[in-house]
Amino acid sequence: MPIEAVINTNEVVALHLDCDFRVGDLGSAEWRHAQSVQVDRYWSGEAAPVSRHAEARLLWSDKALHVRYVCNQAEPLIISDEPQREKKSMGLWDRDVCEIFIAPDPTLVESYLELEAAPTGEWLDVAIRWTPNGRESDWEFQSNMTTAAKIEEHRVTIAMRIPWSESIPQPQKGDRWRVNLFRCVGKDPDRGYVAWQPTMTPKPGFHLPRAFGWLLFA
Repeated sequence: MPIEAVINTNEVVALHLDCDFRVGDLGSAEWRHAQSVQVDRYWSGEAAPVSRHAEARLLWSDKALHVRYVCNQAEPLIISDEPQREKKSMGLWDRDVCEIFIAPDPTLVESYLELEAAPTGEWLDVAIRWTPNGRESDWEFQSNMTTAAKIEEHRVTIAMRIPWSESIPQPQKGDRWRVNLFRCVGKDPDRGYVAWQPTMTPKPGFHLPRAFGWLLFA
């Protein structure tokens, strides 16, 4: 059934957890208290069909940031025939995937982290930095993120657990980071690049830091 719609804003609130939980706890009761954020517009700002909408929710504990996507799925999945989950999957962005871009330092939004997870549980993490010469990608970056996923009829649920580290420092209540949430679905020529905060770029693209919204840790 379609995900219930809520009004889009440029801020998402992540509620604090008293106790951390496993990334595989996709149906944990804690998720019901998290804010529902709709990822429902193409990168261009055009409304995506309901069949491609995703709902994202964020929580955080003293150990990690939790992100869960629940995606409507009315078309064949574009996934690897031989998924591997032991290391990052290069090229994951060319298949069905959910993504979060986060900039822990809101004054340096040009430096951010890209974290992806697929319906197969495959994952990818990379540190991005924009310079006057263009975009630099640190493929050696390791977030130690873990993922979980569940494929059902007409629905896919994908979760990420991103532990605090030197690169992703534990926030304090009231902190605000820059963030954007995305979903890639389908295949060309009708591939869908769906965003929480559309980038409005001439061609499909998510790497526009100034379009990021805000993540409030409450």
